[in-house]
Amino acid sequence: MTMAFTAHRPLTDRLLTIWGVLVFIYLFLPIIVIVAYSFNNGTVLANFDEFGFRAYTSGLSNDTIVNSVITSLQAAVGSSLVATFFGTLGGVALARAKSGVWWAVGLTVVLGITLFTPEIVDGIAFLPWFVTLGVDWGLTPFNSGMVRLIISHAMFSMAVVTFIVRARLAGMNRQLEEASADLGATSWATFRSVTLPIAAPGIFAGALMAFTLSLDNTILSSFVQLPGSTPWPVYIFSAVKVALRPEVAAISTLMFVLTLIALAICALALRRSGGSSTEIIKTMAG
Repeated sequence: MTMAFTAHRPLTDRLLTIWGVLVFIYLFLPIIVIVAYSFNNGTVLANFDEFGFRAYTSGLSNDTIVNSVITSLQAAVGSSLVATFFGTLGGVALARAKSGVWWAVGLTVVLGITLFTPEIVDGIAFLPWFVTLGVDWGLTPFNSGMVRLIISHAMFSMAVVTFIVRARLAGMNRQLEEASADLGATSWATFRSVTLPIAAPGIFAGALMAFTLSLDNTILSSFVQLPGSTPWPVYIFSAVKVALRPEVAAISTLMFVLTLIALAICALALRRSGGSSTEIIKTMAG
């Protein structure tokens, strides 16, 4: 039986390899199609006319498109900063908490609920909340579309940053912090000189993940955005109702490249910190 299993194992490996390749083709083929059609010089995206760069030049010269992209980038940067700050504090707290502590369990549950709650539910909840704060209570900052985008995106990505930072600190040797304290360092000095440098790759990875999550957030953005602060995903969603033009594919391709660059920088930072490929994947996945 053992010899029969060994004889059939290479065939099984080949079949699994073929299946894996087919899965990746299935996942990435739509992206490849969009990238190819971004070089369509026609007027409608679905009808490929001729190869060219007209869609890129037209998209970059369209003020509405450029403003929506700038809005998305500003919201992504702002939400990543907010999520990274609070997510780092939460990740450090969870990593240092003793097993079974009630507040750590409660915080983990709350963050988990934040991740698994459908975004449409979050959007329905955020909209009346912002209206209450901005209109009923007179807190004018909440009448800003950019503030709404940053807060709503940060509330979602904060959980991602927290789990990534906690995963980074989970394997940290506590004796390093104890040695720092024995040498007379204060708690703040220990955090700044020992804990923070070790957690830095995870913090950086969390910040970039929060940035990329904000870039493609459509459901939350469509609920909380205001006229004049329409992000790029919402612009695309509105354009689908009429007819998609090649400019949408062109700018989407540029945004996709930007996301890949951000993820590559994240992986490079983790690699330079001395992590293996498996550790990089675990850190980025939290």
